[in-house]
Amino acid sequence: MPELHSNRRLDQPRSGRRRLEVDPEGFARISERIARFLGTGQFLAIQTIIVIAWIALNMISWRLQWDPYPFILLNLAFSTQAAYAAPLILLAQNRQDDRDRVSLEEDRTRAERTKADTEYLARELAALRIAIGEVATRDYLRSELDKLAERIGADPPARGRTYPHTFE
Repeated sequence: MPELHSNRRLDQPRSGRRRLEVDPEGFARISERIARFLGTGQFLAIQTIIVIAWIALNMISWRLQWDPYPFILLNLAFSTQAAYAAPLILLAQNRQDDRDRVSLEEDRTRAERTKADTEYLARELAALRIAIGEVATRDYLRSELDKLAERIGADPPARGRTYPHTFE
């Protein structure tokens, strides 16, 4: 009798039941699309047309009695729609809250970095102001040269003229 080769080992139990694998991220994206569509004017217009057609058919074709108890089937359709729409909308809101939380954290981090940069620049500016306070200015140099010229007996140059090797 031929031997059947199987990849399954007989000394180990079978793995659990095979479950339907659903990608949570993909399902959440689909639910967001549905939730966004449920909030559009296009959906409301389509739903209004369907309801008006349903009521008109139910009133006109009473002989067919496809909804024998007036509008019970319509009410059931609305209930089913609401039963699915509410969790999808909540799931979409939860995903939006997660995105907002991440965005808020990024904004907070960026604000802290900006504050640190601003404080650094303020310290650098203060250091430059202190350094500039210790630098000889053009007017200070002119007054010192005028004093020196008076001491050696030379005529100080008229204002408006420049000293050699100085920049205006």
